[in-house]
Amino acid sequence: MGIQGTTKTPSPPTRRALLRSAAATAATLAPGIAFAARSDDMAAIRTAVEKGHDAAIARIQDWIKHPTIAAERFQVDEGVAYMSRLAQEAGFTGVRAVPTGGVPAVFGVLDVGAPKWLGIYFMYDVKQFDPKEWSVPPLEGRLVDRPGVGKVVMGRGAVNQKGPEGAFLAALHAFKASGRKLPVNLVLIAEGEEEIASPNFLTAIRDPQVLAAMKKCVGVIIPSAGQAPSGNATITLGAKGAVEMEIVSDSKTWGRGPANDLHSSQFARVDSPAWRLVQALNTLMGPDGHTPAVEGYLDRVTPLTVRQKALIAEAARSGNEADSKKAMGVQRWINDETWEQSLERLASQPTINIQGLVAGYTGQGGKTVLPHRAVAKVEMRLVPDMTKDDSVAKLKAHLIKKGFPDIEVNVTGGYGPTQTPEESSLIKAHKAVLTRAGVPYALSVRSAGSWPGVVFTGDPLHLPAAQFGIGTGNGAHAPDEYFVIEPVNPKVANLTAQSMAYVDLMYEIAALG
Repeated sequence: MGIQGTTKTPSPPTRRALLRSAAATAATLAPGIAFAARSDDMAAIRTAVEKGHDAAIARIQDWIKHPTIAAERFQVDEGVAYMSRLAQEAGFTGVRAVPTGGVPAVFGVLDVGAPKWLGIYFMYDVKQFDPKEWSVPPLEGRLVDRPGVGKVVMGRGAVNQKGPEGAFLAALHAFKASGRKLPVNLVLIAEGEEEIASPNFLTAIRDPQVLAAMKKCVGVIIPSAGQAPSGNATITLGAKGAVEMEIVSDSKTWGRGPANDLHSSQFARVDSPAWRLVQALNTLMGPDGHTPAVEGYLDRVTPLTVRQKALIAEAARSGNEADSKKAMGVQRWINDETWEQSLERLASQPTINIQGLVAGYTGQGGKTVLPHRAVAKVEMRLVPDMTKDDSVAKLKAHLIKKGFPDIEVNVTGGYGPTQTPEESSLIKAHKAVLTRAGVPYALSVRSAGSWPGVVFTGDPLHLPAAQFGIGTGNGAHAPDEYFVIEPVNPKVANLTAQSMAYVDLMYEIAALG
């Protein structure tokens, strides 16, 4: 999630200012798109969005009922077929599955003959879930009245990302229903492995047909629920990269320890792969418990700029430290640092985190075994200008240098960090749409979470790419995940307003000089 805050809400514009703005906008619109026509189109499209409201909700609910879980290879073929059907029904043509070596991507174009093209990134896979942890069945997509929040659709994938993507699809259906032509052409690339750190997504981008279409685009967006429960929005200028791996100590590779789990009494004379793993992991981190100790790991870290530090300082002033700590269940930050220092660290620091440790018996009570194998689920979060390949190579070299050549490092997915300039046309368009919608926003340097935007901002495309959307939700990757349809807070966008924001963004992109 990005760093959230607010800017001062602008005063309502005067009639003269609105006329001046209209004239200026009309002068910059692409040929054939006059400002008055745009206003008429927007009104007709909004009517269609409102008429399609129930169908849009049903579409999100049904999508939740058809999950693809890449980590388990669950319903891969079904997910590709479902995503393809959603794209075709929204108006995309040439829809096809793109082979990746893993879960396929889905590609399509919506070419209306407009001068400009916009890239749309979807993810159609979801995280795993344990139904016992949920208050409702996680694949039902049930509508729930949530106290203090409003009417929500609850289910795995609701906010990450099927709800926001459903709001975007509703906008496209409204164009069709109203008989209005899109102001931009669209290229859709939908990924089925985002939740396992996109191990094969770059392969999809390099597909000749996909690459040729993406190169036409002025930028790429991922539909998102970008508002906090307060109604304030965040424009996130980047995201950390992520690399997921398993670090393994195995008796077969080591040549020591038991071939299979052994009675624990034998530890008096037989080596332990579990302790071997613990000792190896301990070399990755400094004595403070949070500074990576891998040689050279931090060499490519680019310090925050003066402007980025200023944005973080503004976020610290407008944010609430107590609320943030309460939401996370923490009492103090690393080194007892200040609120602003914690935000700087969140944006600027690469990490090496242990997600989980698995060895031997982990059930209730004890079991007297000496495990033959131990596994650590590890992730790295990367900042500019670190790369996945360089960071993994340094970690492997570090383990060898420290005397652990037998320790396996099995990378399961990952990508580098992404960053889009604040002055890019895509970010300017985001600002304009939020301002017109009356949504206060703050700029975030980068999200501490990750998405594979680097495949767009890096080689071979070098396009601006960012999350965009209003509305809200919560519980991504957690039980009772939800996406808000009808909020109780009038400052938070409902489903209709969310769809109209995507409509306005497309017109804004078309109007760019």
